[in-house]
Amino acid sequence: MPVLKADQLVKMGTDIFVAAGSPAEEAKLVSEFLVRANLAGQDSHGVMRIIQYVKAIERGDIRPDAKTEVVRETRSSALVNGNWGFGQVMAKRAMEIAIEKAKESSVSTVCAFSLYHIGRLADYTEMAMERDMIGIAMANSTKRVAPHGGRESLLSTAPICYAFPTGREKPFILDIATSVCAEGKVRVMFHKGEKLPDGYIIDRDGNPSNNPKDLYQGGAILPLGGDAAGHKGFGLALVAEVLAGLLSGDGCAYEAKKKGNGVFFEVIDIESFMPVDEFKSQMDDFIRAIKSSKPRPGFKEILIPGELEFRTEMKRLKEGVPVPEKTWAEICNLAVRMGVDLAFLKGGG
Repeated sequence: MPVLKADQLVKMGTDIFVAAGSPAEEAKLVSEFLVRANLAGQDSHGVMRIIQYVKAIERGDIRPDAKTEVVRETRSSALVNGNWGFGQVMAKRAMEIAIEKAKESSVSTVCAFSLYHIGRLADYTEMAMERDMIGIAMANSTKRVAPHGGRESLLSTAPICYAFPTGREKPFILDIATSVCAEGKVRVMFHKGEKLPDGYIIDRDGNPSNNPKDLYQGGAILPLGGDAAGHKGFGLALVAEVLAGLLSGDGCAYEAKKKGNGVFFEVIDIESFMPVDEFKSQMDDFIRAIKSSKPRPGFKEILIPGELEFRTEMKRLKEGVPVPEKTWAEICNLAVRMGVDLAFLKGGG
């Protein structure tokens, strides 16, 4: 399995997207977002998406150099049309608007529609967190998930994300799908030629399956919680569908016309409620209290959301990012087809 440095992967993605017709600055931004996902261990949202994005450009589903358009606006809210640009470019701008409005109004809400895949939600909530604000994000997409007790995919993986700034402790960032796993994780296992754990997906007849291929042949991912507690993930998915899909005007996953992501962003200005330093200090105390719990047998320590991703990023920045053989072969074939020279990667993996 090739292991490459982050800057190599960014350059590779940038060169390929430029060859596909993207402006250089935009191509680099998208590539940086993808590689950031790899660094965090979220390979389902990483460079494997390069292949998907280039195909989307060629189909016209992504329009490089598209501009965001604010179609409705108040002091504390906005509705943004992404005009089918790169999701990362459009969602970044939508979050910037949300941050600007929260500075003025304490709390802001920005919804966006007509965006292609925006990647990892944490990338956007972190933007708010880095400005001493609380970031909240939800997104929906095309149907991949069955309702609790159902066999047909009618919901998206409907991720939700919250980011809270801290003082000395690592930031608290919760970024989860409301399904058992993200669709991209199934794709990663498919590319690796590996079986899925029990309880991830069902086949087209509603039977449990460990074969990733079954998802793409009419199967479905189960809601977070599986058969035992899937009603909880199912409920959260419905909330994300309403806020990110219905409220944004982008549509819900079950609709035939649905493509891309609908987005819901909310930003809370901490300073409007209490001094930021006091909030951060109390967050540190809160995290230390939770982590002080004695671990159960089989567990070494208590990990706060976002902590594992931080550790993975530190490790991969030092050791490099592993890329599955199938993914790497497809990227290399794509580069050849696009006339992109990957010779600079020699010796990097």
